[in-house]
Amino acid sequence: MKSKNVIFLIASVVVVISVIYSFRGGSDDAAYVEEINKEREEKDRFMRTSKDSPFAKNPEDFKELVYYPPDPKYKIIADLNPIENKKTVTLATNDGKEENYLEYAYAEFDLDGFHHRLLILEVIDMGPFRGKLFFAFGDETSAEETYGAGRYLDLAKVPGSSTITLDFNKSYNPYCAYNNNYSCPLPPSENLLRIPIRAGEKTYH
Repeated sequence: MKSKNVIFLIASVVVVISVIYSFRGGSDDAAYVEEINKEREEKDRFMRTSKDSPFAKNPEDFKELVYYPPDPKYKIIADLNPIENKKTVTLATNDGKEENYLEYAYAEFDLDGFHHRLLILEVIDMGPFRGKLFFAFGDETSAEETYGAGRYLDLAKVPGSSTITLDFNKSYNPYCAYNNNYSCPLPPSENLLRIPIRAGEKTYH
């Protein structure tokens, strides 16, 4: 009898803890979605009003950007594997030019039944962005639901870290998606995913 009571008590505790964590998780997800939506509102404001916007010469032409609904599934903690013998990588651009980058690391993760190993690059051109990370990717939505030349995702260096966050909900179109006067590097072949990434920005109107 006592053993049954103990089992029942343990089961009850497990249920209570599960409920608490489910509510906490739901709250965290709601806060995350709100954060993403606020960032998107700020991006629209920037596009409409900033002198650095690709719509700066014709702000009246701007219509709000189009996104997939925020989905925590696509906020991924990937393994970060630095590249020791780094080589220069040349990327083609949408207007037929080329840009050079330096290999930085591979981000590895599992998603939708596949193991993905994506290349993160480092900017080597002289200028304000020298040393910054560059990450471009394409996926099964490219040229259909999303911009055909790929999308970008901003990443920051975290010295000594063995992981890196790839939040595809924050992926965005390069400026050449809105204005042909911009030259935009295309994703390296390593970063063409075999699955759809239905997160982040969609094709502009």
